[in-house]
Amino acid sequence: MPRLSLWRPNKGNDYQFFDRRMSEMFTIGGTDVNIHKYLGPLTGNVAISATEPGYLNDSAKNIQDLLFLENRDRKYDTSVYTMRAIYRMNDNDFDLTQFGLFLTGDTMFMVFHLNDMVETLGRKIMVGDVMELPHLKDYYPLDEDLPSALKRYYVVQDATRAAEGFAPTWYPHLWRVKVAPLVDSQEYKDIINQIKAGDDTTQTLANVLSTYDRLISINDAIVDRAEAEVPVSGYDTTFIYTVPVDAINGYPGDPAGADASDMSITDASAATDSPDASNATVTNATKVTGYLTADAMPPNGAAVQAGISFPSGSTVGDYYLRVDYVPNRLFRYDGKRWVKVEDSVRANITPGTTQTLRGGFINNTDGMYKNPIGWDAIRIADPYTPNVNAHTSSFTFNTKRVVTKTPYVSTYAVKSMLNGTTITNTTANTSGNLSFTVTTTLTANDVLEYTVFANVSYQRQGLSDALRPTADN
Repeated sequence: MPRLSLWRPNKGNDYQFFDRRMSEMFTIGGTDVNIHKYLGPLTGNVAISATEPGYLNDSAKNIQDLLFLENRDRKYDTSVYTMRAIYRMNDNDFDLTQFGLFLTGDTMFMVFHLNDMVETLGRKIMVGDVMELPHLKDYYPLDEDLPSALKRYYVVQDATRAAEGFAPTWYPHLWRVKVAPLVDSQEYKDIINQIKAGDDTTQTLANVLSTYDRLISINDAIVDRAEAEVPVSGYDTTFIYTVPVDAINGYPGDPAGADASDMSITDASAATDSPDASNATVTNATKVTGYLTADAMPPNGAAVQAGISFPSGSTVGDYYLRVDYVPNRLFRYDGKRWVKVEDSVRANITPGTTQTLRGGFINNTDGMYKNPIGWDAIRIADPYTPNVNAHTSSFTFNTKRVVTKTPYVSTYAVKSMLNGTTITNTTANTSGNLSFTVTTTLTANDVLEYTVFANVSYQRQGLSDALRPTADN
């Protein structure tokens, strides 16, 4: 009598028996899952670069970006496949034991029947496939603005054979996948931009799932609150009363309220001869100074006028704010001249126009130029004819554009100077050569110098650019 053994070198009747029984269990106790089949990256048949090759056919094995090994633009089948799956329901709890707030239970492990899956889908479920779970629709959301029941989409993150799917014949029958909630990102635009959020709305699923508008509103609220709490940069010293300094001996005090009997004859006569002793508390007050405290406002709340030209008939001690100065400048009249008091260096923080280190960084347009590859000096004339051996190909006076003999490369930069002063310019591609246009007014006989550099590193740059290795530049 031969030995009993369930193992067979091929899949026999025992395997088919177990497989049918497992498939029946999914039919009886499983739930429907709508699967959006991943077809491959959205790439053409022409290579964009060495790291982004072109493919003749769509395939899930293609890789869009060979450098980062990722498929950012994905293509999905227009058909939707329905299969049965079994998984364990978990409660979503907040985990406070880690370094932040984590939501547990949002990752699920689902099991599919292997042969039914291959028969329906044409292949095994793989990373990138998207699943819709109809039984998890939220029919009673707290947000009344939602157009319909909120659908639940999950994306496959991992897939392998299920350990519980091996029958006594030692052949696998089940396929286990790890799924996580789908988010509004570039990878799934082919799905969420094509599906309506409901029957009675024209909004796409992307508009409902996306948190972009909500995040923008939160950011705007934070900025509004910050501007209310700290409207301008620097330090507010307007609430600090400044003791005036008398004009007699320079000590803190009020000559207008001083007792003449306590003064010497000379001091008393000096106080009497003062042009406006009653205004000494204002004219002789000096504000508290420090880092970014100047706001172009008089001390102790004194009255001030503003305009673009000084008024006539002013008296000693009058303050005037010139708004045509950048930044605005506060002056005080001493009887003969308008004396500068301070400039308004306290400015709004949000636009980044302040004199702080942050504002200076944002407004910094300077660059560090390296590896010069061409130079020329142009004596402005109309018309201008460059020398045969000059680096300049042509110069047009009306457009202020200079065309060089350097082939255009997007990373090249031009540093220009007019009569020895650095000026700004904008570069462009003119018939394959590097050209630039200056933004400063040009007149005849001016000397325009420029140098073409192969490398430029702008002082205002992102941290990732600043820390990028040289080999990646």
